[in-house]
Amino acid sequence: MLAKTLVLCLVCAANAEVFFEEKFDDASWTDRWTPSEWKSDAGLGEFKHTAGEWFVDEAADMGIQTTTDMKNHAISAALPKSFSNRDKDLVVQFSVKNEKREYSFCGGGYIKLLPKMDAKAFGGDTPYSIMFGPDMCGYDVSRIHLIFTDASGKNLLKTDEIKLDYADKNEFSHIYTLILKPDNSYEVLFDGASKAAGSIIDGWDFEKETHDDPSDSKPGDWVDDKEIDDPEDKKPEGYDDVPKQIADPDAAKPDDWSDEDDGEWEAPMIDNAEFKGEFVAKRIENPAYKGEWKAKQITNDKFKADVYAFDDISHVGFELWTVNNGTIFDNIIVTDSAEEAKTFAEGSKKTQDGEKAAKEAYDKANAPEPAAEEAKEESKEESKEEL
Repeated sequence: MLAKTLVLCLVCAANAEVFFEEKFDDASWTDRWTPSEWKSDAGLGEFKHTAGEWFVDEAADMGIQTTTDMKNHAISAALPKSFSNRDKDLVVQFSVKNEKREYSFCGGGYIKLLPKMDAKAFGGDTPYSIMFGPDMCGYDVSRIHLIFTDASGKNLLKTDEIKLDYADKNEFSHIYTLILKPDNSYEVLFDGASKAAGSIIDGWDFEKETHDDPSDSKPGDWVDDKEIDDPEDKKPEGYDDVPKQIADPDAAKPDDWSDEDDGEWEAPMIDNAEFKGEFVAKRIENPAYKGEWKAKQITNDKFKADVYAFDDISHVGFELWTVNNGTIFDNIIVTDSAEEAKTFAEGSKKTQDGEKAAKEAYDKANAPEPAAEEAKEESKEESKEEL
């Protein structure tokens, strides 16, 4: 059985097709990627080829990094050839390292799959097929975006968010994987662990197979009140005669009270323990209840059974608004095999495992000298005194 399984895996790997792959491991990446000239008046932030300030293996960890706060960044690469994912799996995977992340870090980290386009004009209004990846802003916004474009060109957000856990939001590299299948099912992985899965028809507002018949209306005698007041439950005799407040029976006129000077003394009012409020009849099941009315369902002409399929995937790109810069993108693969993507990810696993030690070594090496730190504090105190 084990031998058969291994053979099947090898066959799957051999039949896998890789539509795009990028490791940014040498200077030739600029031959494949085109910086956008969108918003040329306002200017765009540039992408820098770097492994960052701290890394495990500089050559292997090279990626492209956003460089400017409060700027749009846009860059794209054409695939060697356009492809359709119809009748096959589609797997999109890449790594994101928010190297300068702090509590208030804010910035998108998603990739876009796009049809044919003008790479120089690539921007926020450029139509795309899929947008996928992390979106973080402080600790209020922390999710994995997954947006599909329907047949009408409308971008559909997931009806509920794919949340990132507290431990997921740090400055280290993480691998994001989307698996989309011909049965309209999907799965999102974070560092190889499942974050969400299900049907994209159920999880996004795609056109449904049927919809309400606009000519069907609720009958005038339809009863949709599930409960009614119990007609046998009557208000007791004298119920409304009980006052809400009464004079405090324990109160006594003060010894120094003068009716002539202070007026006639009256005891203060207190809540009446006997008061029961407005009478409300007991509720019982309505014997005439017919259930919740629903319109008759008719076939939806706009319904598409194959919403997973995109017939012209020609580019990948990053189009982002960054409040805080410093995000590094690396290890991109677009393929029709989850196994191929998993194997590809293994190459960056060593980097992930060693990044914590790399950052600790960097912080230690760049820590300010005690004397310099003391001088800095003294300078602060002197400035305060001058003020």
